[in-house]
Amino acid sequence: MPSSFRGLILLALLAFMLAACSAPEAPRFNAANMTGVEYGKDLRMQDADGKERTLADFRGKVVMIFFGFTQCPDVCPTALSRAVAVRGMLGEDAKKMQMVFITVDPERDTPEVLRAYMLAFDPDFVALHAPLARTAEIAKSFNVFYQKVPTGDSYTMDHTATSFVFDPTGRLRLAVPHNMPPELIAADIKTLLATTR
Repeated sequence: MPSSFRGLILLALLAFMLAACSAPEAPRFNAANMTGVEYGKDLRMQDADGKERTLADFRGKVVMIFFGFTQCPDVCPTALSRAVAVRGMLGEDAKKMQMVFITVDPERDTPEVLRAYMLAFDPDFVALHAPLARTAEIAKSFNVFYQKVPTGDSYTMDHTATSFVFDPTGRLRLAVPHNMPPELIAADIKTLLATTR
């Protein structure tokens, strides 16, 4: 093999290795990486003021979505309180995070109830609701489970306690378990804000 040809091969290999080394590394997250999964593409529900909302309304922000109900004794208030803590850790970037609460109990969670519930945590949080059939469709599109559980003369709701995080372009990126500490979530949101183009 001529030495000039060998030299070209070595140069090509060197260029390939340098390109591989300089390629941006995929971001690492604390929460489960859901990049490429397309949950909730047809999210379309009403907020507490009767305005139709979609994910596109929050473009430019990291959106955290949680499914719950206002009479939830512990899981839902814990998730929303954690979101308040996360926003507090984001500093100036707090305005770039949007918390969205989707009720799985639209029979009791009227717009008035949802509005008051959000105000108890953060006035910037948005609550969404829809009729029963539409609520079921949206939950299914996120692979979220929920069901009524009778309790005496009333009922409670069993439901998935995962939070879903979308990046500023509207792509689903993370599934956050209920027991994840706020500082780890805040770190993930900062990563999304820094790396999303």
